Amino acid sequence: MKKVLELTLIILIIATPFACEQKEKKQDYPIQPVTFTSVQFNDSFWAPKIETNRGTSIPSAFGKCEETGRFHNFALAGGLSDGEHIGNFPFDDTDVYKVLEGASYTLAVQDDKKLDAFLDSVINLIDAAQEEDGYLFTARTNESERLRGWMGSKRWERLNSHELYNTGHLLEAAVAHHEATGKDNLLKIAIKNANLIDQDFGPSEQQKHCPSGHPIVEMALVKLYRETGDDRYLKLAKYFIDETGIATDGHDLSQYSQDHMPVVDQKEAVGHAVRFGYLYSGVTDVAALTGDEAYKKAILNLWDNVASKKLYITGGIGARSMGEGFGENYELPNMTAYCETCASISNVYWNHRMFLLFGDSKYYDVLERTLYNGLIAGISLSGDKFFYDNPLESDGSHDRAPWFDCACCPGNITRFMASVPGYQYAVKDDAVYVNLFATGESELDVEGKKFHLKQTTKYPWEGQVAIEVTKPTGSELDLKIRIPGWAKNEAIPSDLYKFIEGQKGNIKISINGEEVDYKTEQGYAALSKDWEAGDVVLVNLPLEVKRVEAHENVVYDRGKTTFQRGPVVYCFEGVDYDKGSIFSTYVPEGAEVKAEYKKDFLGGVVTLDVAGKGLFKEGETIKEEDVALQAIPYYSWNNRGKSEMLIWMPDNAETAVVRDMNSLTAQATPSVEGYDKGFGLKDGFTPKNSGDVDKNFFFWWLKNGSEEWVKYEFEKPVKISKSDVYWLNYDHYDYTARAPKSWELEYLKGEEWLPVKNKTSYNTELNQFNSVEFEPVTTTAIRLNATMQDSVSAGILEWRVE
Repeated sequence: MKKVLELTLIILIIATPFACEQKEKKQDYPIQPVTFTSVQFNDSFWAPKIETNRGTSIPSAFGKCEETGRFHNFALAGGLSDGEHIGNFPFDDTDVYKVLEGASYTLAVQDDKKLDAFLDSVINLIDAAQEEDGYLFTARTNESERLRGWMGSKRWERLNSHELYNTGHLLEAAVAHHEATGKDNLLKIAIKNANLIDQDFGPSEQQKHCPSGHPIVEMALVKLYRETGDDRYLKLAKYFIDETGIATDGHDLSQYSQDHMPVVDQKEAVGHAVRFGYLYSGVTDVAALTGDEAYKKAILNLWDNVASKKLYITGGIGARSMGEGFGENYELPNMTAYCETCASISNVYWNHRMFLLFGDSKYYDVLERTLYNGLIAGISLSGDKFFYDNPLESDGSHDRAPWFDCACCPGNITRFMASVPGYQYAVKDDAVYVNLFATGESELDVEGKKFHLKQTTKYPWEGQVAIEVTKPTGSELDLKIRIPGWAKNEAIPSDLYKFIEGQKGNIKISINGEEVDYKTEQGYAALSKDWEAGDVVLVNLPLEVKRVEAHENVVYDRGKTTFQRGPVVYCFEGVDYDKGSIFSTYVPEGAEVKAEYKKDFLGGVVTLDVAGKGLFKEGETIKEEDVALQAIPYYSWNNRGKSEMLIWMPDNAETAVVRDMNSLTAQATPSVEGYDKGFGLKDGFTPKNSGDVDKNFFFWWLKNGSEEWVKYEFEKPVKISKSDVYWLNYDHYDYTARAPKSWELEYLKGEEWLPVKNKTSYNTELNQFNSVEFEPVTTTAIRLNATMQDSVSAGILEWRVE
């Protein structure tokens, strides 16, 4: 970062005053959010996480931006340094924008002159990199030949190269920085870039006709419209939305890009999950600002589809790693669940907007589930390691990393965590909505009058929430307190999940010590009075451990349950079980469960002590015994090293897996031609059929019609005489896997690969292990050679040798 700060000495800051006429917004969300700058958390749950983000995550991310050449690329584009463009992706610019946005949010609540000056130096780099007409895309300005395949030969040729995606993050960072500091240096850059896009894209014959390629520019343009009052940005956002489903100017429409059909015709969530969340956040914004009823109908249909068929118990979205997107209805695998951290963030964005538009607490029920589980699982407790994907199971191989080559998630986390207090309250006319529970103080603007509230709670570990009025408005207003679905014995606002243990608790609300009857409106307890300073509302939400089961159509969760307490979903981690594999355990119906708060464990959490059963193999006999299990909040896993993990715990011995970790296969080191390692080849789980993608599997990506191999290597010579392979048979919008045309086995003798002398045939049957017996060989490596079918590739669910 020192190099970047030094660049401020040679970069001229051109300071021209920014002024724009604020235009009256005739229509908007009926409910208005309360900005995070008006809410200060000082609780023991969120406040430390926000401070870790400020003190560790943001500096670490900026350091990685310098270390990986992201700052260099801007300096190179601006003629401030020499060399080559660095990086493997043309969207690396956005990592700088996202961290800058998060840093701006921290400046809005805590003055930091050093950080302020540093951000100015980064903005100077961005300013230098911008071309004269407003174009800003360092990979093209730097003429990176390596990235030509992404970008094409000219501007806007391949929008999946993320040119407009870059713009979206630039606009959002600029608005955040302007609001936080009052400075217009980044905002002027953003406006110049947005004006170029408005010039180049549009309905006229001289303009380019195309959807955005990677949605986010839509909601970013709405933010710019709100900040400047210039309605051409709102019109441009709507233009990009309305271009979905229209094949023009050579852009290939696809589910992956979220533009395969017009927005107003979509009824099922498909394709890339992050793009989906970003797009429909923008659609919801434009629906609120224009009153477009077709948009409203579409987003309601899509929300119902996600909430009832495609939402994980953690609030994560996106089942498939291939294409980073949604699967079919009820396709919710566990170990292979993708649930990208960015997708969880986009899910919070969208549900927040749905609440602001429609006012129903069910949107906040989904938001809260995502927030406390799938989203914050994406960052370590230390604040400097991240998950890109957030599976619901791990075979022990999944781990956080300090950065990624494609680093969208770390930067996204930094900007989101800084803004969490902004989700606590909202206002509509003379009503105040209390949506999240966290100790802190706030100043709300209610019909032009200041209304101060103070919350005191130990949520999510305790269910009592005290809301004190510290400065009244002097007039009657409604205080609308969200009654979470889990407190009403509703796991989720659909039948996708349900509680099977734990009774509906008694939700009590009192004002100044006197219990009150209250009416419920769209999931909110409505309390109306002329509030006076010192009035205290006490809400008691019953916090008990509840057992959850999934809809019967979620095949991967049959015979399994999980545990939830309040908004927090629990998991079992192998590091807490010393008797073997955690997958070899189960928790029978009615098992005793005790909750205990542990102040000095994992940052302070409530753990669950669970009476379970463990399965063990002695020879060929499976034995069972009582075992003690510990469950921890899902968001806190993988903070003690790599380990097995599962959320959905079997509730019977038949569903549990006796995972053999001492077999010959388990000792092998896999590798694959063209890959670093053979991920998914040998997990020790037996598939139920060839389409069973619940556990890790291997797929020869884009290898249609070719000859490929996978191999196992051993530290010392081993004797092998049998091999079993289970072929993948799977359809995805982005790929298809079938059994190969043919295959064979070879073993390593010295430095030469020789075919085994097989006694049985090489079969390609589906839904079973294809076993081959051969004359015993002693070797340090065995290789499986496969010839793909002409038009499709192949994959392996499990490969065993003995």
